[in-house]
Amino acid sequence: MTTKTSQPNGAADANAPQIEPNVYLKDVSYEAPNGPLISEQPVTPNVTMDVQTTINQLGPQMYEVVVSVNVRSVLNEKTLWLCEVKQAGSFILRNIAANEVQRLLSVFCPNYLWPYARQTISDLLVKGGFAPFLLPPVNFEALYEKTLAQQELMNTPAANTTVN
Repeated sequence: MTTKTSQPNGAADANAPQIEPNVYLKDVSYEAPNGPLISEQPVTPNVTMDVQTTINQLGPQMYEVVVSVNVRSVLNEKTLWLCEVKQAGSFILRNIAANEVQRLLSVFCPNYLWPYARQTISDLLVKGGFAPFLLPPVNFEALYEKTLAQQELMNTPAANTTVN
C-alpha cells in the first residue's frame, strides 16, 4: 500500500508518506490431539486466545511486525485443537513523522496483518476436520493506548512523603 499524492504535472510527490507492506507467514503450528475422538453431540468447547505483537527494526526505514496468535479449544479438560500462528509483515515507512512511527507499527500494521491470521487459523481448522473459526476483532489501538498509559504510570515519580 503506497500512498502517492499527485502533483499538478502528474508526478508523484516524493515527500508524501508511504507505507509498503510485504505480508508473510512466519510460523504456524496446528494440533488436534483428540480430534477424531470427539463426540457427535453438539457441544460448545471453551476457546481461549492470546495475542502478542512484536516489532523489530530491520533497517533505517524497514520494520518487521509479528502478530502471534495462540488459540486453544478445550472440552471436558481435553484439548480439541490448538493453533499457533505468527503472521508477519515487513513494512517500509517513508516520510513518516518520527512521533507517528510507533503508533503505525503498533496499531496500523497489526490491523493490516489480522485478517491474514484469521484466515490462516480458519483454514487450518477446516483442513483438520473442524468447523471454521473466525478470530474475534482485536482493538489494537486500545491496546496501544493502554500500554502508553501503563508506561506513563511507571515513569511518574512517586509522591514525596515527609515523615516527622
